[in-house]
Amino acid sequence: MQPDVKQMKRLVTAALCLALCLVLPFLTANNMALGNMLSLMHLPVLLCGLTCGWPLGLLVGFIAPLMRSFLIGAPPLMIAIPMAFELAAYGMVAGILYTLFRGKKLGIYLALVPALVAGRVVAAVVKFAMLGLGYLQSFTLSQFVQSYLIIQWPAIVLQLVLIPIVVIALQKAKLVD
Repeated sequence: MQPDVKQMKRLVTAALCLALCLVLPFLTANNMALGNMLSLMHLPVLLCGLTCGWPLGLLVGFIAPLMRSFLIGAPPLMIAIPMAFELAAYGMVAGILYTLFRGKKLGIYLALVPALVAGRVVAAVVKFAMLGLGYLQSFTLSQFVQSYLIIQWPAIVLQLVLIPIVVIALQKAKLVD
């Protein structure tokens, strides 16, 4: 029986993305504010959703923050939990929408922008649920805007600039479908 080469390529790419999720945050480990501003773990998850499809994007997105929390202790578990749902939404929405819009002129952006919005909304819902269950002391709409939009605007710009460049380069090099 011949192994499915495309599926194997997707699995290897997803594993590489997961490894990048574990390693990239070390670039800003000494500066937590910079780490929050750049959100480097988000980049490989978005890349995984766009290049490997939504199931692997969802899986890598969900596993990465929890794995990093258990292995390294950063992010702390109470941050890793909503982050896992946020990144899972990134990978899933990016993968689903890119499948629908692939080949269109702005296909990457038609997948990327809604994924960024959906992930942040999912993270807020999870944080409000954690607040209701007593796992968080406070989480307000103002805190959401501050932490997910104002502080992370450089990450959003980085994601909107870098991810399309990388996806197009990988496609031109025939490293991904």
